[in-house]
Amino acid sequence: MSNLYIKKAIVIGATSGIGNALSRILVAHDYVVGVTGRRKLELYALKNINPERFAVSAFDCTTENNSEKLTDLVNDLGGLDLLILSSGTGDLNDQLDFDIEHKTNLLNVNAFTEIVDWAFNYFEKQGKGHLVAISSIAGIRGSRMAPAYNASKAYQINYLEGLRQKATKSKKPIYVTDIRPGFVDTAMAKGDGQFWVASKEKAAKQIFGIIKRKKGIGYVTKRWWLIGKLLRTLPNSFYKRM
Repeated sequence: MSNLYIKKAIVIGATSGIGNALSRILVAHDYVVGVTGRRKLELYALKNINPERFAVSAFDCTTENNSEKLTDLVNDLGGLDLLILSSGTGDLNDQLDFDIEHKTNLLNVNAFTEIVDWAFNYFEKQGKGHLVAISSIAGIRGSRMAPAYNASKAYQINYLEGLRQKATKSKKPIYVTDIRPGFVDTAMAKGDGQFWVASKEKAAKQIFGIIKRKKGIGYVTKRWWLIGKLLRTLPNSFYKRM
């Protein structure tokens, strides 16, 4: 083993999709990675790729004590430099079924808040660190088809902006990155009319580049910033009829 410092990361939501692909990229770039998610078999399939570079903690972040689970995982890793929150949910809900909205908010708002607060406090106490959360371009405007999903992503976008302010005020090398994907070929991509659909591998590769540059906000794939700009500038009188 080299005497060089080995970077440690945690990926929350690593069982599939972008989180799974990012975990593989991090290990390929010499990170030791703690992976979490509900499905233990998928997490151990990652660990089997490189047993010395993966640590597994299987839990449901909507029902368990995230702070306790993450603290235990950090102790297993021997430290933490980077936390990536890639766990989210959302369904089309034209009928406004409250169970669907509640399930969305439990993960995208409640669990999200507990996790990013824990991470920020950990990095502030440590004096450095990088928090990355995957929100969505959907958070820029509301949606008649998925009200809670878009609203919860707007919450995430604004919460992360607040944490970036806190990081700046702390004057410590703490970085907070908001990743806003468009359509990615995962189970989260629902509905008709999808375009510019990226593979999870392509999305993860671009996200890793954003992480390396420590950008505050990143669109994935890159050209989705055009859609973001369009959404922000559409007049309300037009958007409400869409």
